[in-house]
Amino acid sequence: MSSDVDGTTGDAEATSGDDAGTPDDHGTLYVVGIGPGLPDQMTKRAKQVVESSEVVIASSLYQEFLRDDGTLPAEDAVDDDGVATREDGFEQEIVRSTMGRQIELARAAFEYVREGKDVAHVSGGDPSVYGKSDLIFKMADEEDATDVPIEIVPGMTAALGGAANVGAPLCNDFCTISLSDKWRGWDEIEEKLRAAAISGFVIVLYNCWRNYEKAVEIVREERTDDARVAIVNDAGRADAGRNGESEFITTLGEAADHDDKVSGMGTSLIIGNHETETWRNDDRTYLVTPRGGRDVDDF
Repeated sequence: MSSDVDGTTGDAEATSGDDAGTPDDHGTLYVVGIGPGLPDQMTKRAKQVVESSEVVIASSLYQEFLRDDGTLPAEDAVDDDGVATREDGFEQEIVRSTMGRQIELARAAFEYVREGKDVAHVSGGDPSVYGKSDLIFKMADEEDATDVPIEIVPGMTAALGGAANVGAPLCNDFCTISLSDKWRGWDEIEEKLRAAAISGFVIVLYNCWRNYEKAVEIVREERTDDARVAIVNDAGRADAGRNGESEFITTLGEAADHDDKVSGMGTSLIIGNHETETWRNDDRTYLVTPRGGRDVDDF
């Protein structure tokens, strides 16, 4: 993307939300994070944008989530052209998103906006955490779509949803690392894993369906085997996810032995550091990483 020598994007750059120069007859492209996906964990803003946009681009799974409480109209309200009519008569075009159509759908979204339509381009979790945000901006640059207003609507990412399910493991410094080597070589991923392990970060691994055992072994080289690990599946999705919501607490030394707990793209691993500890009440076991290792008297 174009930039000035000093790293800024020039006089036209405006981060205040000012849309000066945007044609009045254009809509807005919203990249919407729907959190885990279930309606009660979406932000109010995300729900409003999806309900009020003339075009909604979402995968079959996310459409199912959004129909759960009427955020999207029921499937039988959608006609053969993909247009759904809400109870108040408002019409929405529902477009199915798939992994192989992302570039095509980005171009289509720009055209819908130029036709004066608001577009909700739905992303799971948060769109800027391994989601769709970067692709939309890269495509806007590629297509010279400077006339298209873009707004990011944040959602709850898997690291936060998974952490909530197991207690308070992210209360000190942490980082996220994707194990997908589609755009990054494994050498770079290994370098990041090792640096994070040495630095004492609590580490949240995404895309654990790729090379998770390999990643665990790298971290083991720099961190003790008794470090606590949580394996979390479909955080916040209850039984609506691909494999069902679950969490399992183990140790770094044994994490690679539990591949039966790693069920796909919805799996995250939370690898604790030397301060992460377990705490148990009458209900279950939790993971806690105290902030700075502080005691109660430090608060």
